[in-house]
Amino acid sequence: MQFNKYVFNKGLKGALIHIFLFTVAVSCLFPLFWMLRSSFMSNETIFVNQSVFPTEFNWQNYATAWTQANFAVYIFNSVIYTASVVFVIVIVASLAAFAFSRLRFPGRKALFYVFVAAMMIPLPGSFVPLFVMMSKLNLVDKPVGYILCMSNVGLSVSILLLKTCFDRMPLDLEDAARIDGCNSLQIWWHVAMPLARPAIAVVVIYNALNVWNEYILAFLLLNNKNLMTLQTGLMRFNGSYQVDYPVLMAGLTMTAVPIIIIYLVLQKHIEKGSLLALWSV
Repeated sequence: MQFNKYVFNKGLKGALIHIFLFTVAVSCLFPLFWMLRSSFMSNETIFVNQSVFPTEFNWQNYATAWTQANFAVYIFNSVIYTASVVFVIVIVASLAAFAFSRLRFPGRKALFYVFVAAMMIPLPGSFVPLFVMMSKLNLVDKPVGYILCMSNVGLSVSILLLKTCFDRMPLDLEDAARIDGCNSLQIWWHVAMPLARPAIAVVVIYNALNVWNEYILAFLLLNNKNLMTLQTGLMRFNGSYQVDYPVLMAGLTMTAVPIIIIYLVLQKHIEKGSLLALWSV
């Protein structure tokens, strides 16, 4: 068979790319595997046993992390905070984005640019004014204060993404709805929101991951252990079990598993979100 230099170079290039990607994937997945492996071991064998898989699976580590570390309360709190923040952001951001996209009022562009400019402010730069404001409103160590602050954090990006989607909505659909007697609010709910489902899914995923993984703001605003999020509870748990590494690894595993599942289930929407973000620039 005659040697084809083009086919050889193309195959070699593809092989090198796959080797590189496989190496990156292994380097990213190995810490997760080591964490899961360590969560089933004992404190005496975690640094001694060199086998790939543990010889004995110690499920007691998860029971200790769940009962003694108050993880049931932390997970429940994080679910409530995440659902509340996502609901507030979807409603407020979609209304604001629809107004910026479809309504004509004085100062519309200037106000929209203010929201876009807010994205350039780093999150730590807003901690001091947010904490001062919550203190004056007597909302420190209250779930409402934390929900309002986290809703403010994700609002600008969500408005930008949803406005980009509403700008692509055909005007004929809006005109047909007005002929049928719909006002602006009804058009937003019955026409714009169903068409914006992919963008709404992106907003939900982005803000859910943001709230679930947030630590610093929750540490500043929530000091009651019964109101702590999963991340702040994990750090408190780390302080209590900093020597018992398998129990600590069990807590880290319970923290990471929900995010991994959400990412795997909604991976296609995350990819669409990247395209929407590029279109928004």
